[in-house]
Amino acid sequence: MALLNVGFDNAVVISRIVSIVSVNSTPVKRMIEESRKNAMLIDATHGKKIKAVIVTDSNHCILSALQPETLINRCSAKEKGTDKK
Repeated sequence: MALLNVGFDNAVVISRIVSIVSVNSTPVKRMIEESRKNAMLIDATHGKKIKAVIVTDSNHCILSALQPETLINRCSAKEKGTDKK
């Protein structure tokens, strides 16, 4: 089971991730509000600015203070087996 570090010692199981998106668009902001209303939102930002949203196969939205590119690169490194141990 490979884990993705989403910042501040928080991790997500990579196999459960459906998408990693930027917060810049209105539909993504709407998705965050819907998740908040349905108690499906996980805030892993520790009070920092939200830069990425991770959507899981269980429809949970996980907020991260890391750039989407950073998270995607970490996922790719884990898949290739070149991650730092």
